[in-house]
Amino acid sequence: MTTTSPQGRTEMLRPDGSPVRVLVVDDEASLSELLSMALRYEGWEVRSAGDGAAAVRTVRGFRPDAVVLDVMLPDMDGLAVLGRLRREVPDVPVLFLTARDAVEDRIAGLTAGGDDYVTKPFSLEEVVARLRGLIRRSGTAAVRSESLLAVGDLTLDEDSHEVTRGGESIHLTTTEFELLRYLMRNPRRVLSKAQILDRVWSYDFGGQANVVELYISYLRRKLDAGRPPMIHTRRGAGYLIKPGE
Repeated sequence: MTTTSPQGRTEMLRPDGSPVRVLVVDDEASLSELLSMALRYEGWEVRSAGDGAAAVRTVRGFRPDAVVLDVMLPDMDGLAVLGRLRREVPDVPVLFLTARDAVEDRIAGLTAGGDDYVTKPFSLEEVVARLRGLIRRSGTAAVRSESLLAVGDLTLDEDSHEVTRGGESIHLTTTEFELLRYLMRNPRRVLSKAQILDRVWSYDFGGQANVVELYISYLRRKLDAGRPPMIHTRRGAGYLIKPGE
């Protein structure tokens, strides 16, 4: 799924609306941090590892959507790391980083299961572009209409004002639609009553924040009835929406 950020960038998201995850594996700390910063600027969630063993440990819990892997690591060859990563996440796309420029090294990396290859020194823009291509081809970030928001099995079309959950159409009033749109534009993020009042109603209700509770209850009846709940209350903080579990 793709959306346009306030800064004008096209963001890539997982189908449930959460950020794309990328693991960066490189023993050069300065390079790893620079690359991680560039990927975070894209709106992605990034973890880093300085050697092969750390990469294997990280991938088990992080479950990345793509991996940037340096061929030369201090504890094991990058090709050996790739083999271990493939056992944990068989279909994850891998972009090799290397100082080697020999054709045989490139062939070895791609033959071992790497999906693409960038030779140092490289531009950050090139790495980001290569990763975007790999992630799109893998199907991790499905390309959909920019007017379509999706969180789990819930979809909202900002153009047609159609809302569905699990393929079933849901009728919402204008205010319910605007409230749901605001929640879905911020999946997994706790939104306070004050934020919701300001964004959905565009003015302060003079302390009558219970109107937010009322409309949240309306949405729950329509979205969550008989299904795993998606709208959650964080006492004293606000509300958030996330895929039903």
